[in-house]
Amino acid sequence: MKNKIVISSISSDGITELQSISRETFYDSFASMNTPENMNRYLEEGFSFEKLTREFNDPNSAFYFAHLDDEVVGYLKLNFGGAQTELQDPNAVEIERIYVRRAFQSRSVGQALYDHALSVARSRQAQFVWLGVWEKNDRAIRFYERNGFVAFGTHVFMLGDDAQTDILMKRFFIY
Repeated sequence: MKNKIVISSISSDGITELQSISRETFYDSFASMNTPENMNRYLEEGFSFEKLTREFNDPNSAFYFAHLDDEVVGYLKLNFGGAQTELQDPNAVEIERIYVRRAFQSRSVGQALYDHALSVARSRQAQFVWLGVWEKNDRAIRFYERNGFVAFGTHVFMLGDDAQTDILMKRFFIY
């Protein structure tokens, strides 16, 4: 069916494509607000093939592609248990990454990835989902607030040598 967003698990042969979309979407999202040196350093270190392969092989992480008309247009990374970057709460699921290619933003791809994350969290009977979002990423903050998230703290995210502040947000489930 045309124009239907399909979410699927990423297989091990998709890591190269994951690396490509990770670098592209991160750069598009944040390059204008950061130095080229810090961006390049983060893209090389944060999205190296080796690092993504380690993350992919962690049984407490899961990656998903969003496809639109057979094209990969976005991706999602979820963390459970000890793979979570901050809380490591066994009753929680971390949404570490939701990214959508620029040309497909405002086409409900991000919402579809987010809805999939909630579905996975509910299937695991998580009490809440949480994430960190850069304090300067107003669009993402508004998206999460519209979807029921509330701020509960902050943490430092290193982009190259720049210490940036992420707002930690969570959404509870009522079963």
